[in-house]
Amino acid sequence: MSFCVVAVIALFFAAAPIEAQKTSYDFIISGVRVVDGTGSPWFVGDIAISGDRIAAIGDLRNASANKRIDASGLVASPGFIDVQGQSEFNLLVDNRAASKITQGVTTEITGEGTSIAPLNDRLIEDLRDDAKKYGVKLDWRSMDEYLNRLDHAHPAINLGTFVGAGGIRTYVIGKENRPATPAELEQMRQLVATSIVQGAFGLSTALQYVPDSFASTDEIVELAKVARNHGGVYFTHQRSESDNIFPSLDEVFSIAERAGISTTIWHLKTAYSENFGQMPEVLRRIEHARARGIEVAASVYPYNHASNGLIACFPSWVSEGGTEQMIARLNDAAQRARAKKEMDEPNSTWENQWRGSGGAAGVTLIQVVNPELHKYEGMDFEKIGREMGKDPKDAAMDIAIADRGNSQVVIAIMRDDDVRAAVSSPLVTYGSDSPAQAEDGPLSTTKAHPRAFGTFSRILAEYVREQRVMGLEEAVRKMTSQAASRVGITDRGILRPGMFADIAVFDPATIKDVATYNDP
Repeated sequence: MSFCVVAVIALFFAAAPIEAQKTSYDFIISGVRVVDGTGSPWFVGDIAISGDRIAAIGDLRNASANKRIDASGLVASPGFIDVQGQSEFNLLVDNRAASKITQGVTTEITGEGTSIAPLNDRLIEDLRDDAKKYGVKLDWRSMDEYLNRLDHAHPAINLGTFVGAGGIRTYVIGKENRPATPAELEQMRQLVATSIVQGAFGLSTALQYVPDSFASTDEIVELAKVARNHGGVYFTHQRSESDNIFPSLDEVFSIAERAGISTTIWHLKTAYSENFGQMPEVLRRIEHARARGIEVAASVYPYNHASNGLIACFPSWVSEGGTEQMIARLNDAAQRARAKKEMDEPNSTWENQWRGSGGAAGVTLIQVVNPELHKYEGMDFEKIGREMGKDPKDAAMDIAIADRGNSQVVIAIMRDDDVRAAVSSPLVTYGSDSPAQAEDGPLSTTKAHPRAFGTFSRILAEYVREQRVMGLEEAVRKMTSQAASRVGITDRGILRPGMFADIAVFDPATIKDVATYNDP
């Protein structure tokens, strides 16, 4: 598995092997509380770095270094690992990864459902609007070509990616709702295998969304077997996070068991009011699956609002076939009326997040590509409907057309006690589910979910310091070594001589997330 590997010298350090007897180092962080990522109690010590590796940990007061940093009263931990970022494109726009690095993230794993590679002309077309907006040249096709492109961008964080089954399906079949033929399935297997050999960490799915939602369990199992055979793991945005969550969990367990693959459920949640309070039962079922020998765990972000594409507020048939077909359906009066009706009704065939958010007031527009729509960013669709003088559902559909399906929204679909239960579970690690953003530069022109800037600092401030649902050492373990083990990373996530020196230094008494939904 491959990373784009970087060196960061400031709050975080990246570091190369040295001889054990060497007593002069590049850096020494001295007098710091070492929280090593294993869950062990903290201790006060010094950390020496040579090249891009940790060289020594202990009492190094007599050792020499090119630079000695006094970190008395602060904590040093492994750099945090965001197991579900979305920065594969944004790092080509702005390599600083400001919203990641400022909250302690030194490594991100991405590639949910549809990954940045491999690409063909059909997938290139899906990226074209963003590429034009930000001036990114789409000059890669394979996974290794993308990783080489990323390496030349010199990003401020390490980035690894999965190969997305949804993207593979689009590559081979398109966005049609039908089973893969035997020949198509074999081509999909080969694309997964090649991508993992070239550096992907395994297979991912986003089964709530088109085209992943068109894949059968059997199809996913076949691709997961390929990932397992090449040393990869499986991460999934499961098929349902609301009314059908228990059958959805059963599908996750079945894929993991049949493919014999380590499996992680991304952004675990119990969504919509009728499912509030179900998180303890969800966690119990995961624990029970593990007791049966199924290697499954989860990740979460510490917020009660989610975020995804505006078109996910519409019935899934609206998006079948791709952008042009979606626009044609929404422009057709009869199909628009059908979609609007279904958005107000309970439905077992798709995740009705419009209804689950409580309707227009619970869905807020945060990002658009079309500059003519910027004036609506930060408004919920109840307000946008008033501004436009039309039904909020019509306003949502008209914006989806004008923005060619690229708009992003924040949706109010969870309850705090369920979030707290997931955050504090020993089986759950953390992912922001957000791309790198910044307060200046090209990525600063749109709003974002506050998780983009605050996920990891919120864990430490809200759940460790304020609510005390877990100790500092446990939170750091979940953000570092546990995250690394879920993905299959063996040289990061623990402070130990010989490991890469991705190190976060922070004050546990003052670290705090300040991002809000109005000002992320």
